[in-house]
Amino acid sequence: MEKTKKKLHFFQGRRFDFVLFFTVLILSIYGLVVLSSASLSLDPKAFVQKQAFASILGFCIVLILMKLDYRIFKKYYLLFYGLGLALLGATLVFGHGDTSWGSRSWLRIGPLNFQPAEFVKLDLIFCLAVFLEKKEDINRPWDLIQVLVFALLPVLLIMAQPDFGTSMVFIFILASMIFFANISWKYILSAILAVILILPVSYPFLDDFQKDRILDFLNPSANTQGSGYQANEAQVAIGSGQFFGKGLYKGSQTQYNFIPTKQTDSIFPVLVEELGFIGGFFLLLLYGLLIYRLIDIARTSKDLTGRYLTIGVAAMFFIHIWENIGMNMGLMPITGIPLPFISYGGTFQLVNLIAIGLILSVHYHRRDKNPVN
Repeated sequence: MEKTKKKLHFFQGRRFDFVLFFTVLILSIYGLVVLSSASLSLDPKAFVQKQAFASILGFCIVLILMKLDYRIFKKYYLLFYGLGLALLGATLVFGHGDTSWGSRSWLRIGPLNFQPAEFVKLDLIFCLAVFLEKKEDINRPWDLIQVLVFALLPVLLIMAQPDFGTSMVFIFILASMIFFANISWKYILSAILAVILILPVSYPFLDDFQKDRILDFLNPSANTQGSGYQANEAQVAIGSGQFFGKGLYKGSQTQYNFIPTKQTDSIFPVLVEELGFIGGFFLLLLYGLLIYRLIDIARTSKDLTGRYLTIGVAAMFFIHIWENIGMNMGLMPITGIPLPFISYGGTFQLVNLIAIGLILSVHYHRRDKNPVN
């Protein structure tokens, strides 16, 4: 009887966000199913097993983090920030990758091979959330300069890899958090104007593959057998899925390997080709529910760090979903941005689930006394 009461206490209704937890669980299962088809002609056992292991480990971490009060980590935020910068610095020196398609963004430490920027992304969201809470008025010039330096230093290290796509994800997340910290509109409009002026000037300094992605986006039919091949095949697969799809494991574009990186960046075309509009709509419905719950948790949080943290995580998921689906539909330039809980990637899956664990902790402990005080 006592054990039963403890279990009920662990999952008690108003403290445990069942909707958020089970939305992410369904997304992860859905992702494994789609991944099993995307990797069928490659090595389905290896891909699915690794993703399933990362998911199981991630959900265990979710339940542990939910019970831990996230506020106990606030006093160590500078240490976490320093570790994040050290990881990015080590990636610049010791990282590996292929600069012809992306960047030197992977780091090997013993048997572990991972993408530090994924962990640093969540690390920076948490650290910036604490840093913003400590600022009395973000609209004071000196406070704003401190926030910008604090936020943009990791972004500069990622740009140096070079990883333009991940840098843009970071900037969107940081801009969203600063926006919800009640920054003045005069700064917002000034930033928008600065971006408009900088973009044309920065184009000559881009790498050739980055220029190709922009040109292919502006003129999709110009080079469908070259640099625009991935975008073109993705759109062919999406269009051929029609309303009900061709059936799981039956997509011709998928199973005959016409779609590049179909298990990672281009997994959305796999899903729509085989499961059709219905499958794509179901995915968007789950994502909509995920973002809605995150925004609601941010709204009800009584702790500013918790509020900024949740906004940052919501922005992280939103920009990944928007960019990945947009680039595969020809609405955004191609970047190496994966789809949360669907794309293959152990590091990516773990980071996303750790983020969910932290947000469940924000919701679980929203009425508890702050342990730091």
